[in-house]
Order: sequence, then structure tokens, then C-alpha cells
Amino acid sequence: MLSNSRSVRIEWGDCDPAGIIFYPRYFAMFDHSVTMLITAASGVSKAELLKRFDFDGYPLVATQAKFITPTRFGDDVIIQSTFMRVGRSSFEIKHQIRKNNQIAVEGQETRAWVKRDPNDRTKIKSHPLPEELAARFRGEF
Repeated sequence: MLSNSRSVRIEWGDCDPAGIIFYPRYFAMFDHSVTMLITAASGVSKAELLKRFDFDGYPLVATQAKFITPTRFGDDVIIQSTFMRVGRSSFEIKHQIRKNNQIAVEGQETRAWVKRDPNDRTKIKSHPLPEELAARFRGEF
């Protein structure tokens, strides 16, 4: 399955008063990492992806994380995100945050590929992933 890695420096605004990262910041990092993973898979920006495939996003359906060792202000970490399962209209991604080559945080999430209901634009419904894109998510390109 396809993977993508990126470097992140833990900034002061990511941390609580003790200088340890405030845990919701990890989920924001995961969210951005998903966008970067999908950009790597598709070869286009999220804005272009939305136009090209005529869909309305890939919202989070479920998430979890295991916090192994804290990261602190000034730490440089690597976030690796990997597609673990690609289904008909959803996909699972595993995240690992490494500090000094040691796993600091592990996360997992499920996202759905969605379109707005044409009869009620306030509602979204899952929609099949385009096969071309699903194959790229699986690393079959």
C-alpha cells in the first residue's frame, strides 16, 4: 500500500504550558498528512482533486491513537502515513510519528469518500471511490 512521509517541527503553539504537545494537535497533523498522502497518490492538489472527481471530501469516520512517548517544543518528527485498506467507499490510514527514529505516536483512522445529496445539500452520502484513484491508493500504478 502507498505511504507518504513528511517532517514536522513541534512549535510552541502545538504545546501546553509544560512544553509537551497538546494531544489534539496530533489529530490536526494526521489530517494534513492524509491530504498530503492523497496528493502523492493522485498527483494533484486537493482543490484539483475535488474538481476532477466531482465529490465533496473524505471526512473522518473513526479515529484512534496511542501515545507512546511525548514530543516537545522544538522536536523534529517524521510523520509516515500509509493506506492500510481501500474499500468501495472508504479507506483506512495508519499514521506513525517518529522522534529520533523511535515511535512516539501511532494513529489510525477511517475516512469515507462522499458526495452531497442532490436533494438536500446539507447531507452527505458515501460514494464509491473512482477505481483509478483506489488503485493509486493501493499503490497499483
